[in-house]
Amino acid sequence: MQRGSILGYDLNEKSCQISYYDERKEEPDTLETAVDNYQIPLLLGYYKERWVFGKEAKKLLVIREGEVVTDLFQRALRREKVRIGGKNHDAVWLLAKFVSLTLQDFEEISQITFAVPYTDIDVSKMLKGIGSFAGVPKECVNVQDYKESFCQYMFYQPKELWQYESALFYCDAQEIRAYMLRKLNTITGRGKDMFVTVDEVASAKMKELEAIYPVLNVDKAKDADEQFKSFIQNVFEKKVVSSVYLTGEGFENNWYPNSLKVLCNGRRAFLGNNLYSKGACYTSMRKVFSYDEGPVYLDETKMTEQICLRMRVNGQEGWHPIVSWGTHWYEADGQWEVILEDTSDIEIHVETLAGEELQVETVSLKGLPERRDYSLRIQIDVMFLDERTCRLTFKDVGFGEFFPATDFCAEKILKLGGIHGQFNSMS
Repeated sequence: MQRGSILGYDLNEKSCQISYYDERKEEPDTLETAVDNYQIPLLLGYYKERWVFGKEAKKLLVIREGEVVTDLFQRALRREKVRIGGKNHDAVWLLAKFVSLTLQDFEEISQITFAVPYTDIDVSKMLKGIGSFAGVPKECVNVQDYKESFCQYMFYQPKELWQYESALFYCDAQEIRAYMLRKLNTITGRGKDMFVTVDEVASAKMKELEAIYPVLNVDKAKDADEQFKSFIQNVFEKKVVSSVYLTGEGFENNWYPNSLKVLCNGRRAFLGNNLYSKGACYTSMRKVFSYDEGPVYLDETKMTEQICLRMRVNGQEGWHPIVSWGTHWYEADGQWEVILEDTSDIEIHVETLAGEELQVETVSLKGLPERRDYSLRIQIDVMFLDERTCRLTFKDVGFGEFFPATDFCAEKILKLGGIHGQFNSMS
């Protein structure tokens, strides 16, 4: 059995990769499938009434034995039916089967974060369901895209590496894409929080790279090197970059020596293909260890508003968020229990990063029985109906054996600004 129970899981159309928290090192380590190889091919096979995955399924494909499902990630997103093993299966079930098989050496997984090329409500729901299928409670399953994974990875690197902007270059057989991690300009007075984002700043088709696979073609490589060097110079123009990360199969051959000189000029450069799974593992670690320090990641899909109630948490009274900025609206539902000090009303604050204004709402608690301070316990349910509409429900749940619950229930509908337009104003 693997030692780690806190996992990061990189999942894309071609393969997956697993990083886990190593308690001895107190940092993520990546599961090796062979010497210096961390990728598990995204293939699921069925042979002699047995499910196989990864390299074993790839062997079946090569020798044309058994049945092998390819393009599994996209098929699952399309909710296709796939016939294998004499039965029709949902592609989502097959993907869940694949994930479960890859996780069979990990017992009692306490937290898992999936890193995927992109995420939305459908991807999130599917992967949370797959995590549940693998035996992990849904509340312990997180989903983030590659840009956020890059961001989470950087949070745990020495600060001098992201003191200014940090660059990520991804290269495969078709194209090169460049991303920048940078700080956002938010209004003052938001406490100690720092907000960051990752922008895709450039991309280029690199047909010349086709000649490099799998054997290096020197002449073509020189042309590709010059083009990449020019590409880098355009990306870095008028920017102060602390560090550079290269990832993707396109960087496996050393075809870019001149470009590398530009990359390393006054900054640190790193090459590796386990950045996303480690970034996902860091997210899981933050959840398990309740580590709240560090920048808040935002993009055009994240909420730039937060909903706060005045509460006493760990002996500290103040305005505490029940919905935090930096979350997806479709993952912001939750349930809280609070003990009230008085029974008049509850004040709600909605703070926004896009402006100075503070939205104040109140909920009347008329109808609640009068009880001594600290003996009135309220359950607060948070449910988002859509990206702009949040419903708060307040219920009396009693106080142990002393005060039974009543049928008191109050609702408050909050109209928020939504995600569109607000993020751009901070950039």
